[in-house]
Amino acid sequence: MSASIYDRDLPAGPANHAPLTPLDFLDRAASTYPDKVAVVHGEAGWTYGEMYARCRRLASALAARGIGVGDTVSILAPNTPAMLEAHYGVPMAGAVLNAINIRLDAQAIGFILDHGESKLVLVDREFTGVMAEAVAASATRPPVVWIDDLLAESGEPLGEMEYEELLATGDPAYAWTRPGDEWKALALNYTSGTTGNPKGVVFHHRGGFLNAMGNAIAFGLDDSTRYLWTLPMFHCNGWTYTWAVTAVCGTHVCLRRVDPALIFPAIAEHRVTHMCGAPIVLTMLIHAPDAVKRRFDHTVAIGTGGAAPPSAVIAGMERMGFKVTHLYGLTETYGPSTICAWPPEWDALDLDAKARKMARQGVWYPTIEGMRVVDTETGRDVPDDGETIGELWLRGNTVMKGYLKNPKATAEALAEGWFHTGDLAVMHGDGYIEVKDRSKDIIISGGENISSLEVEDVLFRHPKIMEAAVVARPDDKWGETPCAFVTVKPGAELTAEEVIAYCRENLAHFKAPRTIVFCELPKTSTGKIQKFVLRERAGAL
Repeated sequence: MSASIYDRDLPAGPANHAPLTPLDFLDRAASTYPDKVAVVHGEAGWTYGEMYARCRRLASALAARGIGVGDTVSILAPNTPAMLEAHYGVPMAGAVLNAINIRLDAQAIGFILDHGESKLVLVDREFTGVMAEAVAASATRPPVVWIDDLLAESGEPLGEMEYEELLATGDPAYAWTRPGDEWKALALNYTSGTTGNPKGVVFHHRGGFLNAMGNAIAFGLDDSTRYLWTLPMFHCNGWTYTWAVTAVCGTHVCLRRVDPALIFPAIAEHRVTHMCGAPIVLTMLIHAPDAVKRRFDHTVAIGTGGAAPPSAVIAGMERMGFKVTHLYGLTETYGPSTICAWPPEWDALDLDAKARKMARQGVWYPTIEGMRVVDTETGRDVPDDGETIGELWLRGNTVMKGYLKNPKATAEALAEGWFHTGDLAVMHGDGYIEVKDRSKDIIISGGENISSLEVEDVLFRHPKIMEAAVVARPDDKWGETPCAFVTVKPGAELTAEEVIAYCRENLAHFKAPRTIVFCELPKTSTGKIQKFVLRERAGAL
């Protein structure tokens, strides 16, 4: 077949086709707004012109050390300017950024350094102790550069030099090279690894660019955006907001520690417009002491995801003047991949009804190609009745390249041309999905499926309960029954019998927990409740 008239004599070339990369965002921001504040950190600040020069220095310094295409540079740091700069300077050298979870122990960090074949480690001085152990236990023993962040309260030097000394060896006008192929690796992020070693999720430049654009569109970012970093930058590269905020030439407001006593003043002082965080961050803000809370004369948009925020939490945030956007995604999808878009007709609903709608994971992102809820036994989509449970599948340009050095897991995750999320969901008649559980978290009692999230949503609406998590507990008669782990609000008193009775009033009786445990809930650094820990506890009861 001869070529179409549109394919003849119309070649792609440097003038009309360039590989997508989020690194271009900083180049544009620095040339458009060189004197605009790009980063705020305590009393310090950097303009876009200064940030670009620092990132080019970093890239130049790495290149001078022989670090380039396909090499891994690891960083262990909280939400600081150095962490943000690494998101540009490392890939500007052609290398791959590996941002490590600051809550991991030395053994897990050592595994990551070896598995990712790290050529250099940057570490904030607060975490030099654990990094020293990790490097000593690793097989590769990469060189270390320590970061003397101005707001770090503790920690000793580690390695051959300090971060600013490294930057001083670089050229602020370094002519970095854009990737010739947008499929080249941009970042390496490790999953939580609740069983066995974590898997290394590889991001590409195209996906980083597009997911950042998706964030800007879905979350309403523009050049007036002042984004508060309550979401860890190590988590899916800050859900790619590390690049999205720069794309719109907004301002990054750094925050080393997630603490309501720091968050409320930062919002007021810097007139923060946007922020993100797991549901636990919302819960922390709602239950902060009255002396800490502040009212603002502007609305703060807050995006949340990781688990369905209970409707009571969403309603509580709305009452404090925050506008909540519910997002859904995974490390394998660069963070957000669906959003609970807001139809105008929902405006007429009362606050609690709005919150129930908002608890849905919603529709696919502008940069995702599509989503399905699939019966995995038949391979067909489940009916859109809001009840039939299937596995959520996604596909598009913001799905990972795959798992590093794990072709078997990659093939399984991307089978049949879709990414299999492992999350169980229903499809509503309006096209909105609602995640009911992780496949491993669904409770099967007497042959009936019980959504742990549904039970948790009811528990969160109890006026004396601050947090709750529900897992399966083995049962001789029913196979499994729900077991609820509950954190009571400060100063409140509650009995197990009261909790069970409340649940039976608001749920089908077979869904009500039969066991209640009062305790603090174990969490990851991103605020996700560690249900595998709770399942172990429930099994031992």
